[in-house]
Amino acid sequence: MSWDSYVANHAKAAPYHKFAWVKSIEQTYKHQNVSLIATIDNKVVGILPCIAMLKPLAKPTFCSLPFCDIGYALSDNHEITHALKQHALAQLTAANAHVFEYRDTQDSVVNERDKPIKVRMLLTLPGSADALMEGFKSKLRSQIRKAEKNGLTYTINQNSQSIANFYTIFAKNMRKLGSPVHSKQWFENLINHYGSDVFLAVVYKQAIPIGAGLIIRNAKKVAIPWASTDADYNYLAPNMMLYWALMQHACELGCTEFDFGRSTFGEGTFKFKQQWGAEPVALLWSDLNSSQTESELTPGQPSTLRKFVETAWSHLPLGLTIFLGPKIRKYISL
Repeated sequence: MSWDSYVANHAKAAPYHKFAWVKSIEQTYKHQNVSLIATIDNKVVGILPCIAMLKPLAKPTFCSLPFCDIGYALSDNHEITHALKQHALAQLTAANAHVFEYRDTQDSVVNERDKPIKVRMLLTLPGSADALMEGFKSKLRSQIRKAEKNGLTYTINQNSQSIANFYTIFAKNMRKLGSPVHSKQWFENLINHYGSDVFLAVVYKQAIPIGAGLIIRNAKKVAIPWASTDADYNYLAPNMMLYWALMQHACELGCTEFDFGRSTFGEGTFKFKQQWGAEPVALLWSDLNSSQTESELTPGQPSTLRKFVETAWSHLPLGLTIFLGPKIRKYISL
């Protein structure tokens, strides 16, 4: 379609810009697609992916984009981007919606001196997996080899058994973190709509799945929205095999960028991603409203109430969190 053709050829496009993300949200959680596409003489010159998140007993919230870190407009120039955002605000007013959450990002790497709180961690991939491995520090290479020496293996595919294995590990991990889990249907729809541009890796100890993650692709860029391991087996280093398997696969596909996702500057996940060579790029999130005012947001800042809820959620039975989680998760835009 013209949307995906434009996204595939735009230098700033991320895998989340593919229409598959919006379609999966619509199909899974029944939120409304209010995305915009700009054309001149029947030629696409810009797109703005956007979802109206419908919430019970509350006004809708527009978001570009839910369930990921970014969803900014892509266009041929700044004037078209401005026009797309203004049109989205007009839709916001017409829908009597609350606010427009706009998730942008810087183009350049940030350093520790001017560090923001939340960043994307991006790794530039070399021309081959061998070159990538050679660029790692010896400690990292030994950690990858440790997983192999411990007898771990992995598969990369899209079959139903891998989806089931992924979801079992993911749901268990989300409960531990105190976070409502996405529905299994969400991942099934992502795999269906992304098609040949989604890859699911599962790490095994013998026949037992102990780690899993997926990457999505647009052109030569991949992103890893979710990865989890079973904490009972972390001493075997499944996380190292999991990430290496996906990065190796991305290199084999000819990809040049690996997006590790959101982290807090200097914290544990930041350091984990940094050891692979990933560099921080600031996330620029803002709330826009129909009165033309804009307020900056701090991505993912936890409140006291949220911390309390997370603690309580982590003590619920796993089966109950799998049943209740998707009913709550659909209303949480992160």
